[in-house]
Amino acid sequence: MHELGIMTGVMASAREAAEGAGAERLLGVTLSVGEMTEAIEDALHFAFEALCEGDSYFEGAQLTVNMIAPKSRCLECGNEFQHDRFHLFCPACDSFATELICGRELQIDSIEVDLPDDEEESGACPST
Repeated sequence: MHELGIMTGVMASAREAAEGAGAERLLGVTLSVGEMTEAIEDALHFAFEALCEGDSYFEGAQLTVNMIAPKSRCLECGNEFQHDRFHLFCPACDSFATELICGRELQIDSIEVDLPDDEEESGACPST
């Protein structure tokens, strides 16, 4: 299950970015994952939940996964077309000479964090 390895890296990167911004905790992560990575969306969610368990920094955090369908360009006729993981032939000219132009993505699109209030952090009292 390579999804556990993927989520371990995602969570480490998200934590680093959140802590670098001074966040008290991470509330959510949004990923774009290409279908050609062969990552399974349900397994990503399962790995995320398992890794969050017992870690107060991630407690209650939500994972959003946007799966990206494969899209290729035919090197013979230039046609761009969407397809599944197995059928890479150009539907216009039936050529197998194609290049994948999207569908292998694996990126963190955004993280949502809980930042401390400036007043609490600096110890300042509100003016009256």
